[in-house]
Order: sequence, then structure tokens, then C-alpha cells
Amino acid sequence: MAGIHSHSSNLDTKRSNRIMGYKVAIAGATGNVGREMLTVLAERGFPADEIVPLASRRSQGSEVSYGDHTLKVRSLDSYDFSDTDICLMSAGGSVSKEWAPRIADRGCVVIDNSSAWRYDAAVPLIVPEVNADAVVDFTRRNIIANPNCSTAQLVVALKPLHDAATISRVVVATYQSVSGAGKEGADELFTQTRAVFVSDPIENRKFTKRIAFNVIPHIDVFMEDGATKEEWKMVAETKKILDPKIKLVATCVRVPVFVGHSEAVALEFERPIDPDRARDILREAPGCLVVDKHEDGGYVTPVEAVGEDATYISRIREDPTVENGLMLWVVSDNLRKGAATNAVQIAELLVNRKLIQPKREAA
Repeated sequence: MAGIHSHSSNLDTKRSNRIMGYKVAIAGATGNVGREMLTVLAERGFPADEIVPLASRRSQGSEVSYGDHTLKVRSLDSYDFSDTDICLMSAGGSVSKEWAPRIADRGCVVIDNSSAWRYDAAVPLIVPEVNADAVVDFTRRNIIANPNCSTAQLVVALKPLHDAATISRVVVATYQSVSGAGKEGADELFTQTRAVFVSDPIENRKFTKRIAFNVIPHIDVFMEDGATKEEWKMVAETKKILDPKIKLVATCVRVPVFVGHSEAVALEFERPIDPDRARDILREAPGCLVVDKHEDGGYVTPVEAVGEDATYISRIREDPTVENGLMLWVVSDNLRKGAATNAVQIAELLVNRKLIQPKREAA
């Protein structure tokens, strides 16, 4: 299936034609999302003259790939950010809480993938296809937050429909891949699957129950009202990014899929909207790809979305149980649109809108 991201084979030629590019650091460069950030930066031809992979001291000296290049990882602890323009962070919430303000104080814009800053009123929470204009508020803290992976793909699909007919209520069930839980999640699915076939004992380390050939209706910690934190994130983030008036309830489920989150979404609108109109609107919407044939295989599954930047929308149909109701099936690569690609798109926004200039050029 054709993707919507552009591959850049002439990256070096592009570089030589520019006066000065940006210096970009990747904090958490050895993790799943950090590695994907490096891939996406290279693929999209981001105007960087220097890319600096950073990680904890124990990963110092290890190697990561950036396009055709191999880069040595440096230690976050000892790195000086004073000449760096952008830091893409995917090092976890506790690291971000400690480091993002320090990095921002050195005049380096932090685009953070953790949940640490998403709910801070002074930090914009951005999905470029949805609320790009809110990015200007980054100057308050010099930090921009990336939403949760399950929220990112959802709001890309909801935004054009909300503009057309105003969504009043969303009921969503997610089918989230193990890569959303990091490398340990993917390793556990692999190890347990093998154990089933060879009749070895099955150990649960990362997940609360066995994940191989099973589904677990529990992501993140439980909250007082019985929802999990993952479900709460989807509510809070959708309201902040899209519209505080939208009512949303979610059930978030971990499934034995390596990469790619899927969502079954039920929508209620204030005004009438039929499936044909919804299909037409979504076909024209940025970041959306509609694959919706009412036949065997006429829809997208996570396997087809891997390595792509699009939010795929299938199974668009009327919900006959409510007035002005629609049902959707939404699928995306959680490591890309759910994390790495969205962060790089935010960086592109800053550059394209001339909200930041390369420090070395300014000097």
C-alpha cells in the first residue's frame, strides 16, 4: 500500500543547496520511538545539518542509523544544548520532567513524546493536521507536547468530521499493539508466543496477564472511577487538542499485535452527516487515507499500516441506534503517526512558519 511520507534519496544534495540547517538532538535515541524519529527525519528530508543521538550513560557509544549514516550515541547527562535548535525527546516521563525545562532554558525547543507536559496549560499539545495554529504558544515554556499514540490517530480522523457536523459524543474501543509498551512489550509477546508453541512456561513481566493469543483490557494504572490512565489520557487530550465540549469515553485494550493501533469509534453529531459525505470529507482531509470497500479485505488492518504515516479509515457506516451517528474503524502505525512522525511534523511546523531560526546562522 502506498504511503504518504516522502522518501528522500537526495538528502545530501538538498543539504548542499542550503545556507545553514538546524542542529537536532534526539533524547532517547536507542528506544523504539527514538530510532523511528531518526528514520522519519531522514525520510522526510528535514533541514538538519547535524543530528545528535542522546541516551543514558549506559548506551553511550552505541550506534544508531540515520539515513545512510551511522551515528554514535552520546550521553544526555553531559551534553551541552546551547548550540542545539530542537530536541526531540522520547526518554520517558520522569526524564522529561527533569530535563525538558533545563534543555528549554538553554534556548533549545523541546518536542516531548512523554505524558509529562501534555496537561500543562502553558504547553501546547499539537497534532499538526488538527491544531497547528496552537504551536505559537511554545514560547511560554519552550516545550511542545506530543499526544498519546491512541489520541493522535483518533483526532486526525475526528477533526474534519467535527468541522463539518460538530461531534458531541465519542465512544471508542482501542486495540493497541505491544510496541506501545516499548521494547519490553514486543519482547514479551515474542517470548510468550514461542513458549506456547514449545510448551515452555509462560512468564508475565511487562503485562498483567499473558498477552500471547490473548487481549488485556488494561493499559496504564487504574484510577478512582474505574477507568485506566490510558483511557483518561484519550479524554483529556481530545478535549485539549480538538474541543473541550466533546464528551468521550474509551476502553483501551492491549492486543497481540507488534505494531499498529486500531480503534472502533462510535460518533454522535449535532447535525446530520451520512456515510457518503463523511467518506468524501475524510478523503480530502490532511493525514487521512480512506480504504472502505464493503467486501472481503476492503479495509485496513495494522499490518498494512506499519511504516506509513497515514491515519487509515475504514468501515464508515451509519449508527442506527442514535440520531446523527456514524461508526468508523481507524488504524495507524503507533510508532510513526502516534509518536515519531508527529514529533517531526511539529518540528517542520516551527521551521516552515519561521518560528525558530538556526542558532549558528543567527550567530
